[in-house]
Amino acid sequence: MGPQNLPLRLAEVRARMAQAAAAAGRSAQSVTLLAVGKAQPLERLAAAAAAGVQDFGENYLEEARAKIAALQDRTLTWHFIGRLQSNKTRPIAEAFAWVHTLDRLKVAERLAAQRPFHAPPLNVCLQVNLAGEASKGGVAPQELPGLAAAVAALPRLRLRGLMCLPPPEQERARQRYWFAQLRMHLERLNGAGAALDTLSMGMSDDFEAAILEGATIVRLGTVLFGPRSVQ
Repeated sequence: MGPQNLPLRLAEVRARMAQAAAAAGRSAQSVTLLAVGKAQPLERLAAAAAAGVQDFGENYLEEARAKIAALQDRTLTWHFIGRLQSNKTRPIAEAFAWVHTLDRLKVAERLAAQRPFHAPPLNVCLQVNLAGEASKGGVAPQELPGLAAAVAALPRLRLRGLMCLPPPEQERARQRYWFAQLRMHLERLNGAGAALDTLSMGMSDDFEAAILEGATIVRLGTVLFGPRSVQ
């Protein structure tokens, strides 16, 4: 898909988001579209920014740094949504406004220590491995309360909420099941005194189910940009 098609595709995606939000009794403004640029050419991201997208998510640090530099003249918010490695926390702490995939206290401590003091606190979400999948990162649900309390106490970080990458499901009811689980964990943490406001869940194939279960950020790549240029 060429950049010239981006405004129409964006309008279609936003209409689907708004419809799902309305079905859940929510406003369209309660859900942020996070445009995922993984393996997408720069011109598609630039077209999305020109069409009004403000939030962009990247999985790979080096790819992200090049895009951030190329688009630095625009007022954009950058989210790191890839697997976190301890040896790469400093550039992530310096370049991004959000990190969605935090699942270890050691990494949280590094991000807190390396966040520049002139920058606002780094917004973070804890990734929860809802199904115990060995191939995916994320804290186990039973370990979530302890990690949340420890991260919330760190300086230079602001714990905002939870994130998940659930097992792929074709049926809407099964999609909703996993997203409801993440919402339940957030509600339990808030019931114990946390003040979380973010559920980062839902991607191109299941974002409407996620919105129905309370998603505040949906991470959309191929549904917005078309197939990736590089696998």
